[in-house]
Amino acid sequence: MENEIIPYLEMCQREGLSLQRGMNFRINWEYSIILMSQRTNAPYKDHVEGDGSVLIYEGHDVPRSKLIPDPKIVDQERYLPNGNLTENGKFHKAAQEYINHLRDPEKVKVYEKIHSGIWSYNGFFNLVNSWTESDGRRKVFKYQLVVVGEIDISKANSKDLDHRRIIPTAVKLEVWKRDGGKCVVCGSKTELHFDHIIPYSKGGTSITAANIQLLCARHNLEKSDRIE
Repeated sequence: MENEIIPYLEMCQREGLSLQRGMNFRINWEYSIILMSQRTNAPYKDHVEGDGSVLIYEGHDVPRSKLIPDPKIVDQERYLPNGNLTENGKFHKAAQEYINHLRDPEKVKVYEKIHSGIWSYNGFFNLVNSWTESDGRRKVFKYQLVVVGEIDISKANSKDLDHRRIIPTAVKLEVWKRDGGKCVVCGSKTELHFDHIIPYSKGGTSITAANIQLLCARHNLEKSDRIE
């Protein structure tokens, strides 16, 4: 369920592997997984654009080594030394094949780090574009992903912008701190979700903490899309 809050170990158990890297292409032949972060100390510059339905995800660096003590000054690589594609290369190839009408968009499950050991499930996205650009020191990969089933961003109006589905990281952090990391109804600290007080389907906004609260799975399901 989107906006679910998941401890790291539970996230790994759910996916059936240790998610130690941020980019995981086709780990189970059905979808890919990326781990994102918009925190101030995040190693990569991931961000959400427009109405909140578009994610721009930055590719990942070469591993740190004796030969490469500072990966942040080295171009992100498309190929491994043996000629195989890196994770950057795999995602880039999928995006370019989609652009050239050679395949359907790659379906990508997105998890976002919001606190040490705590992640938020942001739902499924379609990978629709990719490119390389300079960050001022080296070339990095950028990937454009769009929420599955989201509105056409080219036709979005100002009302749509206020009703974005993805809850901004700053709002998540504010709500997490305000609600003490527990359900506002029963105080449970497990199986938590970020819940829209006025539901998204009824015009509730995601861009202010005043409309977001923490609920456990049971109370979130009981509330459904009712306005209480």
